[in-house]
Amino acid sequence: MFDPGRLALFVGAALALLAVPGPAVLYIVTQSIGGGRRAGLMCTLGIHTGTLVHVTAATVGLSALLASSALAFDVVKYLGAAYLVVVGIRRLTGLDRGREPEEPVLRSRGSLYRQGIVVNVLNPKTALFFLAFLPQFVDPSRGTPWVQILVLGLLFAVLGSLSDATWALVAGTLGERLRRSTRFPAIQRYVSGTVFVGLGAVAAFTAPVKQS
Repeated sequence: MFDPGRLALFVGAALALLAVPGPAVLYIVTQSIGGGRRAGLMCTLGIHTGTLVHVTAATVGLSALLASSALAFDVVKYLGAAYLVVVGIRRLTGLDRGREPEEPVLRSRGSLYRQGIVVNVLNPKTALFFLAFLPQFVDPSRGTPWVQILVLGLLFAVLGSLSDATWALVAGTLGERLRRSTRFPAIQRYVSGTVFVGLGAVAAFTAPVKQS
């Protein structure tokens, strides 16, 4: 169904984006520091239940868009690419600095799971991946578009689960050491800004798929 080279590019881009700490990772890290590895893993489970909501929305919405208008599909793609670049520039210049993560509050596992769902359903980082980057990997000549979107979305969810579980385990183990780090925020800002600009450039300049 998928061209191996294009699929490899998708996996690489997904891993690059997942390596950038966003709202979901900050939530997992803060809860892991306060509640330990089990709390972090429960947050991860909730986060990627939320990811499945994005997968469903992308499967329905992007498939309908592809079927109705190739031009509209490309408009979404290039607007998304522009947004990625803007996010990256804002981070590099320090305009996108948010508040420091809140102090972790110990909660029940059910509460952590439910809040994790909400955090990722409302996570712009996850939404922009499905709207800005995933469309270029759908090739109607290689199979049903909605099936391709579903497979790619589920692949992203699996990669995200592994990545976020790693954050949970590391944060839960290191605990307070992460809080005392004065260099981590600056390193995070420059790395994440560069990654977002790079993803935007790839999304804009990769050749669009041909309609059958």
